[in-house]
Amino acid sequence: MYKFERYRQLGLADFNQPVGFKMDPENRWVKKSETIPRDTIEEKYAKLFPSKTVMPAKPLRMALGSLLIQKQLGFSDRELVEEIMENPYFQYFIGLPGYQTEAPFVLSLLVEFRKRLTDDVLSEINEMIIAYNTPDDPTPGDGSHPDTDEKDSGENSGTVILDATCAPQKISFPQDVNLLNEARENLEEIVDDLCRRFDYYIPRM
Repeated sequence: MYKFERYRQLGLADFNQPVGFKMDPENRWVKKSETIPRDTIEEKYAKLFPSKTVMPAKPLRMALGSLLIQKQLGFSDRELVEEIMENPYFQYFIGLPGYQTEAPFVLSLLVEFRKRLTDDVLSEINEMIIAYNTPDDPTPGDGSHPDTDEKDSGENSGTVILDATCAPQKISFPQDVNLLNEARENLEEIVDDLCRRFDYYIPRM
């Protein structure tokens, strides 16, 4: 079961900072936290916990924040928990009310986080984050969009993603064997085309 509660998002001024340590509002994790529409995402996240017979799930900010930190920095599960315990910026990012020296969750709970927030779900959340940070009605001349009277310099070539945490999940890696097969098929098409063009015998294995 997930207990959904709409509340004011915790700001840096509300975070109980470590004694003698002043947190930097320009820190990347503080600024990244401001780009996430937690209430909107949380409504979707709550649907992933239909059972009413188990203990309430951890807050969205904790589950999502922990996985984003892990994906961006490549921590193992054990390293992630230890880093969160030692880093007040990580603790702020995952939604703790203040700095604490205890682990915010047990190590095994990360498995549950990943079970609920699958790659497909994270892809949808990435799209929500991108949409949240895209202005609907930009102010003229603010640089967010070119003026309407300017001529289009060319066709749209796609979407540029500047935040690594918003990268598409379904991408091929160098060790993906499908890339080798795709290269083979493309090479066969090139050979076939050249053979037809110059009236050569088309080799077949």
